[in-house]
Amino acid sequence: MSAGALDSWYHEKESAWLYRQVAAAEADLTKRELFLKLAGAAEEQAGKWQQSLARAGSAEPPVFAPSRRARLVARLLRHFDVRALRTVLAAMKLRGLSVYDAPPVGHPMPTSLAQVGSRHRSVIGGSLRAAVFGVNDGLISNASLVLGVAGAGVASAVVLTTGIAGLLAGALSMAAGEYVSVRSQREVYEYQIALEREELAEYPEEEAEELALIYHARGVELGQARALSQTLLANPEQALDVLAREELGVNPHELGAPWRAAWASFVSFASGAALPLLPFAAHLTAVRALTVCAGLTLAALFAVGLGLSLFTGRAALRGATRMVLIGGGAGAASFLVGRLLGVAIG
Repeated sequence: MSAGALDSWYHEKESAWLYRQVAAAEADLTKRELFLKLAGAAEEQAGKWQQSLARAGSAEPPVFAPSRRARLVARLLRHFDVRALRTVLAAMKLRGLSVYDAPPVGHPMPTSLAQVGSRHRSVIGGSLRAAVFGVNDGLISNASLVLGVAGAGVASAVVLTTGIAGLLAGALSMAAGEYVSVRSQREVYEYQIALEREELAEYPEEEAEELALIYHARGVELGQARALSQTLLANPEQALDVLAREELGVNPHELGAPWRAAWASFVSFASGAALPLLPFAAHLTAVRALTVCAGLTLAALFAVGLGLSLFTGRAALRGATRMVLIGGGAGAASFLVGRLLGVAIG
């Protein structure tokens, strides 16, 4: 019981500490006050758990120090907007983040549906996660390739050449795949929106009734839903925007940028794939280069695992260890296969 109370006390203390960090990073006074109140509530709850610890026989009050993950999140808050880190903060089990779904205090109300949430959209959280995965893919695939070729006993120059080829092939393949995926998805959405435009022009009453039924299914009284749909569809451009969002689940203003997605995929994959090549580019001896390559790869995999734990909220050490075991296992298997093939062929 005392161990559980100690964990709960620590969680509340860390939450209070993080709430204050969020408040310090928040420029909006109303939101800052909210997070300070949440910090106070967490401190109060921590006090209750501390009393439970005292009743359980813990005479000395524990000394609190934020975890490494909490300190890292605090550092990120100094460089990124709080909205951009919502996923990370949610993984830390912080409450009150839904305040960013509301219109900001001190700013004009939106005048069109396209403006709703426009100030709050941020791609940093999603892009950061995608970048971490891209680096991880490049790291594991090219490290496995390099280790497999090195295991065959070829010269370091051959390993380096093969690794560079693998980097370019993998990065270009990832970029091309991402471009085709986003381009195809965009074309599908554009086609669906065009159909909605035609149907709206030809069957406006039917479209209004469909929209009303959607709102009714969400709990709005049918008469009110019909009146709301008629109001929303009165303006043709707004009507198309509403129908795209409600019937297709598509935001017409955020269909994706194929070239930007392709470039981001290329850079993240290439960044990870370049790391295992550094020892061979440094003209180290074959054994030395292989050892350094393995060490760099394992260290990078550990760092990637730590980074992903920010988004999952899981234990950082466990996630990092799992990443090392998975990536290290792939590299070791590639090296052994390369060694066997080198012996068999050579």
